[in-house]
Amino acid sequence: MPICTIELLSLYSDISHFLQHLRQTPIKPLVLARVIRWIIKPTYQSKEALLDQNPPWDLLLIYEGSQSSFPSTIRNTIHTRWSLQAGVPASIIASFKKNNEQILHPPSDDIPKPIRTVSKPGGAASAQSLELDEELHQWITSGNDAPKGAVSMLNLLAFHSGKQAQYLKYGKAFAEEVGKRRGGLAKLVGKVIPGLGDGGCDGWDEMALAHYPSLEHFADMLAGEDYQKANHEWRLPSLKDTCIICTSELDLGLDEEKARL
Repeated sequence: MPICTIELLSLYSDISHFLQHLRQTPIKPLVLARVIRWIIKPTYQSKEALLDQNPPWDLLLIYEGSQSSFPSTIRNTIHTRWSLQAGVPASIIASFKKNNEQILHPPSDDIPKPIRTVSKPGGAASAQSLELDEELHQWITSGNDAPKGAVSMLNLLAFHSGKQAQYLKYGKAFAEEVGKRRGGLAKLVGKVIPGLGDGGCDGWDEMALAHYPSLEHFADMLAGEDYQKANHEWRLPSLKDTCIICTSELDLGLDEEKARL
């Protein structure tokens, strides 16, 4: 199974400067995305490495192969990098770039409408259980720094012993029903390889990159009774720890000013 490297980068310079140098390397990203915010923060797994980061994370970079030794021109633009490596099915990698372009830029008629307009949150105390709380709802609806188009959510998963099969039931419900209804899909999934990547990454079992047509679609899912049934019945009991980072993908090969977000 091919290896992919998943990196979070905090930059000294602006994103366009980093991209100029990245284009001069052999690295061919599968995903290059601007980090927007945390949706769920890790409870303890990689907590210090992921959360005690100042300045905050700027970019998510995913590419095929082991962690690259960046040339000095790129290293000089990076303040901090955190990575893990995962085995990803070859069939996913082979068609990913073509499929991802179609996922990110589909005909407008192919994008399902949200089932409901979420006018208020459902009363959750926080979003840590992947429920729509007041703070997350306000951020999505305020329009301040929330992206307007498609979003990609990086999920890191650590399972309770013997509970991975239970999570697969959630994955099936997401793919066939509760996520699909809102245009959600897991477009990149992999099993984390222990001992590779940074020292703070050990303990994660899987990674997944989930697509949503918009944050409104994501909020609609979280507010749905059908989704929360799957979440509480299968997802939450199976997870020892998890985190989700919301990102907005950049068009590969373009600098920041020309990127479609």
